[in-house]
Amino acid sequence: MVPAFVGLGAPYWNPDARGLICGLTLDATDAHLARAALESVAFQTMDLVNAMRADSGAATSALRVDGGMAANDWLCQFLADILDAPVERPASIETTALGAAYLAGLATGVWPDLPAIAELWARERSFQPKMDASRRQTQVTGWHAAVQRTL
Repeated sequence: MVPAFVGLGAPYWNPDARGLICGLTLDATDAHLARAALESVAFQTMDLVNAMRADSGAATSALRVDGGMAANDWLCQFLADILDAPVERPASIETTALGAAYLAGLATGVWPDLPAIAELWARERSFQPKMDASRRQTQVTGWHAAVQRTL
């Protein structure tokens, strides 16, 4: 699944791309579609991380995730596998309100600076890559072929 419902953003920047679900058979279930949707999130994240790596020349030691989808252990593990890097989930995954509170506290002197806030981050779980390189490459090649079809 390539969810290009309003085109593809970074790193493709193609507003004319269209969404795609391929590989369906009569045996496909709603669980297959749900998994394809989760996989597409991981693959899109991989594309962005790879673009940032290429632009910065820096390696990724780990990816920190948050938000509602980060509660899904399967997604976090698949993301670690596809990135071939650890994925770290914080103790508090709903960080939008937390971030606003940190900024308010920073503005009012509760915290002296951003490093003081960064020290408050706590890891709940780390997902280590387990997928072998050949399977990862097959998966990534399939993703890129599907993306090309949307363009």
